[in-house]
Amino acid sequence: MLPFWIALQFLSSLPIRLPGMPQPEQLGRSLLFYPLVGLLFGVLLWALNALLSGAAPLLHAALLLAAWVLLSGGLHLDGLADSADAWLGGFGDRERTLSIMKDPRSGPIAVVTLVLVLLLKFAALVALVEQQQAVALLLAPLIGRAALLGLFLSTPYVRAGGLGQALADHLPRLAGRQVLALSVLGCLLLGGYHGLLALLLALVVFCWLRQLMLQRLGGTTGDTAGALLELLETAVLLALALS
Repeated sequence: MLPFWIALQFLSSLPIRLPGMPQPEQLGRSLLFYPLVGLLFGVLLWALNALLSGAAPLLHAALLLAAWVLLSGGLHLDGLADSADAWLGGFGDRERTLSIMKDPRSGPIAVVTLVLVLLLKFAALVALVEQQQAVALLLAPLIGRAALLGLFLSTPYVRAGGLGQALADHLPRLAGRQVLALSVLGCLLLGGYHGLLALLLALVVFCWLRQLMLQRLGGTTGDTAGALLELLETAVLLALALS
């Protein structure tokens, strides 16, 4: 179960302590547990949603969003911010884009992007709370983290060395495809029609964002993977709120 704890430590702010430095093979296998971590996030958000039953919709949605951000430690929001700065400031140049992503500072485009994404998530959560569509809280985190597994299965990792390279190099491919299939089945069982709608939209957004990464960078980075997750979660929430 060590790969699961590695995945949970990396993807969440939960106080997880590992017994030592993981081996590269264990890092690669941890990707197989990303969808399970997403489902765990969803269960925690679903439980919080039940506890907040009866609260004013705006406050209800705000607390759900705050818990969502805190649970992930803002990890993927950071990737989204870095990607937004790099995509605009890179002017289509691969090396310049990669260089900007490494800069820890956030420019105005990063701030605007974060505000817009969080605003859209909040508005979608308000609508979902009013519609009592709690299943969205299970589907969005599950699909977002399963998409990371799909990205590493299908897309080259372009930064040599580091955690991302170990993940990409040591990911068991066959097991990864099997986990993705189980994730799809899980979404359909949990959400029915809404699960199918969320999956179809997520697939379209995934393919579009992946193509942008290939055109600009020739693959993915940790930052663009985080951006992918955040944008997929937002798209799923919006689609379910509007359905």
